[in-house]
Amino acid sequence: MQNISNLSDICERLGELKTGIEQACQRSRRASSEISILAISKRQPIEVIKTAYACGIRNFGENYVQEAMQKIEQLSDYDDIYWAMVGHIQSNKAQAVAQTFSSVHSLDSLKLAQSLNKNRPEQLPPLDVFIEVNLAGEESKTGFPAQHREDWEKLIPIVEKIQTLEKLNLKGLMAMPPLFDETEQVRPYFTRLRELRDFLNSQISGKKLLELSAGTSSDFEIAIEEGATVIRIGERLLGPRNYSR
Repeated sequence: MQNISNLSDICERLGELKTGIEQACQRSRRASSEISILAISKRQPIEVIKTAYACGIRNFGENYVQEAMQKIEQLSDYDDIYWAMVGHIQSNKAQAVAQTFSSVHSLDSLKLAQSLNKNRPEQLPPLDVFIEVNLAGEESKTGFPAQHREDWEKLIPIVEKIQTLEKLNLKGLMAMPPLFDETEQVRPYFTRLRELRDFLNSQISGKKLLELSAGTSSDFEIAIEEGATVIRIGERLLGPRNYSR
């Protein structure tokens, strides 16, 4: 009975999430087909991921490499799951990420980009990557500095260098804005993220950055209104996490 209940709960929450996406797209005159849901499955048991899969979810994001590797191995029969790394990647974990994941949303250094490129197996397609930017200059967060205009200028050669790495496919930018009591206060940061993408596209000669990974359970509608294409949804979709493990 528990599994049936979980299936019903997650499918219901997915339906509510899609309704919120549709409404945000209507307000911003966008098509809901432009938006991808990345289910953040950190600290979630295998059973929850299987249940979400049964509801039609195929994109799962993990924060911790060791935890993710165990799940990926246990779910190896689910060969159409798209695994994304959204957490900070330590240098000694880059090889495992490059060999296992479909995408990285937390590319925060040129050194990491080069390591991922070096370790990406030839038989796999290029690794989709998002450059993580720190829009507010928060010391508690990783990511390339992107608070000031001079920071934007410094990103141009970095983007161009990453675009030369043949085993990486640079999709766009990722950001986590500061936390606020009033959700609407995050809007300027999502706006700035879109403006940064447009600025970089106006300055680089290579393939344009099309994607924005932005917005979580509390602010995804605002993120969509400001241009997000990938929203990262955790407990609002999959239910409470288990931190006792």
